[in-house]
Amino acid sequence: MDLPRTPVLRRSPLLYAALFAVPGLGLAVAGLFHPHSLSYETSGLWYGLHLPGLLFFPLVGVALVMLVRGRTDLLSWAIRLTAYVYMTFYSALDVVSGIGAGYVTRELGPDVPRPDAVSLMFRIGTPLGEVGSYALMACVVLVLADAVRRMRVAALPGVLLLPGAYLVHVGHIFSPEGVVGMALLAVGSAALAYAAATRAGGSAGNATSGALHASP
Repeated sequence: MDLPRTPVLRRSPLLYAALFAVPGLGLAVAGLFHPHSLSYETSGLWYGLHLPGLLFFPLVGVALVMLVRGRTDLLSWAIRLTAYVYMTFYSALDVVSGIGAGYVTRELGPDVPRPDAVSLMFRIGTPLGEVGSYALMACVVLVLADAVRRMRVAALPGVLLLPGAYLVHVGHIFSPEGVVGMALLAVGSAALAYAAATRAGGSAGNATSGALHASP
């Protein structure tokens, strides 16, 4: 898990790592306010929370892909592929069951019972989301295996990715499971990014020190 020496990474590994936590933490906060059921009374919030979700859900996958940035080996491409499947299918869930169902329920008004058409939207969105969440679980397994192989003990905080992805699978971003799951994904991603950043910094420092000592 060797990272290119970006300007942010050179200035502050901690700040660099914190960027990886933003998507998951943002969704965890949204989950605290996410209604547990959709009705006319909750439709405005349901719809409103899923609009920014359209931006934040894919960024969880982007954070995982960034951990293998610059690499071309087979495992890094497997991580990219599973992250892509997660980002695509989970975004579909967000659009259909989140934005679409929430908007239709709100527009129908308070005096109209939720029609079967809205329930059918959930019937489409739910399996799409399950494909995405299974892909997310596969992705974090690959990311963790790669990190342990490359960084050994330093990668152990990345274990948080495993329960994080599982809790998102069973709880979406609903509180408490989904909120905890997204928070664990955030912390796990940030921890691996920080470990890789400090490792890259140490390697650069050792190379510089060696060059100085080798100078006449």
